[in-house]
Amino acid sequence: MAETSYKELSINGLWKNNPAIVQLLGLCPLLAVTGSVVNAIGLGLATTMVLICSNTAVSLIRNVVTDAVRLPAFVMIIAASVTCIELLMQAYTYELYQILGIFLPLITTNCVILGRADAFASKNALLPSFYDGFIMGLGFMVILVLLGGLRELVGTGALFANMDLLFGPGAASWELVLVDDYKNFLLAILPPGAFIFTGLIIALKNRIDSGLKARADALKEKPVKGAKRVRVTGNIS
Repeated sequence: MAETSYKELSINGLWKNNPAIVQLLGLCPLLAVTGSVVNAIGLGLATTMVLICSNTAVSLIRNVVTDAVRLPAFVMIIAASVTCIELLMQAYTYELYQILGIFLPLITTNCVILGRADAFASKNALLPSFYDGFIMGLGFMVILVLLGGLRELVGTGALFANMDLLFGPGAASWELVLVDDYKNFLLAILPPGAFIFTGLIIALKNRIDSGLKARADALKEKPVKGAKRVRVTGNIS
């Protein structure tokens, strides 16, 4: 695949076709577990790893499976990847695994993963499929972390609490208390807060896109500097 195509994949995964705020896929875990940054990073990493593994495996078997069993094969690959990620989290981040709960196995039904497997990995070579899984997962995780950070900050007045659940005991000191004696704002932490902040993020992206489009249109209409007008004289018969 050409280098420009990798650039397009990056722009699509992170901005133009972001699975969370453009395609609006995977909203159930997005809204449910983003009450803190550590939860968001944990789920984001798990989803990204599943995307990478499933895209890679689907690309490898794309010329082997028939159309009749294509989707069941993809689902089995995704389910196997999710099971492996669950086992790893049980072994190394058990407390975070318990917090994320049912939303880890539900990654199997995430439309982002099956959609990329069917729409991209089943039609492209190994390396582009691997990169597509990575960049789509990264785009999803960026929104998860942004949403988790906003909800944690507004809800508790602090950031990066309980990071030791994911990064070990040394990360316990990473917590930043930005407002002392903060009265917890429960709306931000509860599910309604997730809807509110998600809507604000989508509105901000749409506003930026509108501004960029207006600027591009203005540049197209602006006359070229130094251009001279040609005056035509004479009669046309």
